[in-house]
Amino acid sequence: MGTLHIVATPIGHLEDVTLRALRVLREADWVLAEDTRRTRVLLEHFEISGKPTSLHAHNEVGRIESVLAALEEGRSVALVSDAGTPLVSDPGERLVAAVLQAGHCVEAVPGASALLTALTVSGLGTSQVLFLGFLPRKTGARRKALEAQRTRPETLVLFESPRRVAKTLGEIAEILGDRRACLARELTKKHEEVLRDGTAALAAYCLENPPRGECTLVIGGATAEEVADRSSWADEDIDDLIRSELATGSSVKDLASRLANRTGRPKRSLYARAVALREEGGGS
Repeated sequence: MGTLHIVATPIGHLEDVTLRALRVLREADWVLAEDTRRTRVLLEHFEISGKPTSLHAHNEVGRIESVLAALEEGRSVALVSDAGTPLVSDPGERLVAAVLQAGHCVEAVPGASALLTALTVSGLGTSQVLFLGFLPRKTGARRKALEAQRTRPETLVLFESPRRVAKTLGEIAEILGDRRACLARELTKKHEEVLRDGTAALAAYCLENPPRGECTLVIGGATAEEVADRSSWADEDIDDLIRSELATGSSVKDLASRLANRTGRPKRSLYARAVALREEGGGS
């Protein structure tokens, strides 16, 4: 039986590759890469012969049978992603599951990871961490994912496109509050930048200075006081808050957003309750 090696590669600086990774890539009978052009740069830099084969999100399932056949023949297969550790918001999960189910060996060759690199320079807590990967692109699903984190005490880590990072930080500030945060981009590369501030300030900065390159966000978790405060609201208290907001002329949409952040209740349920109370009060 052969072995499938999950090989971490540099996230930017080529000197971050490990000696073990280089050995495994030299000895592998077959190298599978998310982007063969990027992997070829690494292989050529270290004078490693061999032509990588593509394995990405769109062809992963189609590669499984051929990989299993190669392993049955006792061949060594190495899987790399564009950068960092494969399977971490990258393809390979289905392949690894199939290889293990078939009884073959899967071996990790650890190394660089944007998740851990950003976390260690963020200045935020590292004892409890929750990795969210990439948030959903659709607004409703993304906001729902963030709302689920309101009372989580763990430091949150997520990846984001530079085109969407300002919007995402703004939504985090709105839904989770203006928490301590870190924006790390182009880690280990020439134009590396690490910014530490509140989520609202970082959102404003990104609007004025659109970032380039891969972005990793590290967000402080909910404090014990926030968790206790958000779990102590009775339904009657919520209704009183809604009535008070309605009396000031606040729109249902705006009050739902504000009270969701304050109480930890889902914005959708607050919106529905506000509509019901407004109708009970005879408002339009």
